[in-house]
Amino acid sequence: MTETHPTKTWTCVVAEDEALLRQALVAELKRAWPALQVLAECEDGASAVEALAEHQPDVAFLDIRMPGLTGLEVAQVAAEASPRTQIVFVTAYDQYAIDAFERGAIDYLLKPVKPERLAATVERLQARDALPDAASLAALLDKLGALPKQAGAVEPLTWLTASAGRETKLILIDDVAYFRADQKYTTVVTADGEALLRSSLRELLPRLDGTLFKQIHRSTIVNLKAIAGIVRDDSGRGTVRLKQRPETLIVSQPFMALFKHM
Repeated sequence: MTETHPTKTWTCVVAEDEALLRQALVAELKRAWPALQVLAECEDGASAVEALAEHQPDVAFLDIRMPGLTGLEVAQVAAEASPRTQIVFVTAYDQYAIDAFERGAIDYLLKPVKPERLAATVERLQARDALPDAASLAALLDKLGALPKQAGAVEPLTWLTASAGRETKLILIDDVAYFRADQKYTTVVTADGEALLRSSLRELLPRLDGTLFKQIHRSTIVNLKAIAGIVRDDSGRGTVRLKQRPETLIVSQPFMALFKHM
């Protein structure tokens, strides 16, 4: 009697901040790869990080430009939080970026995603048996991290207005120690105290300078200039000490990879 082996079940996470593009990509994936299980559809980098850590999928389709954590940063986290996950970047970049992809071992899809290009990516993913090449991913992230701003990108905030009781405060963005989600609003914390910003953390994220402000938890964004130190505990979580605030901030375990070289 011939022994049969079960067909491998493939799983993935899709991260794209634009809902229509995310839905279109998921629909194309279902057509090109019916057996693929989409475990999570994420609208920002933070939820993608959490989904990767929770599900440990075979593949992650990551939009490079997302509010909060970019696809590049999510991939950096994935190398530690979900090392078996193959990365496919989804990009609207120009030839400069495409050249970087072509020299690496990481797959990419150019927006708008074409069925024939997606089919080729699916074939390559299915043919791979080895774990992702961490060195190739690290080299690619280094190249892509130096990319110029995308055309039409919104300039980062330099100041904001927030409420403290009956007073409306003008706060320089450099003076912010961290932002904390407060239901549908956001608490802005500086060395002098707290104020309430009448927009959600998700609405705020695209307007912050991603080189200075990093999401360390689903509900917390910290100004890197405000950090005095970071300590990792035995569980893999981190604790941030601030220069001018007495409280400490918790870094969720998956997000600690972002501070690996600090």
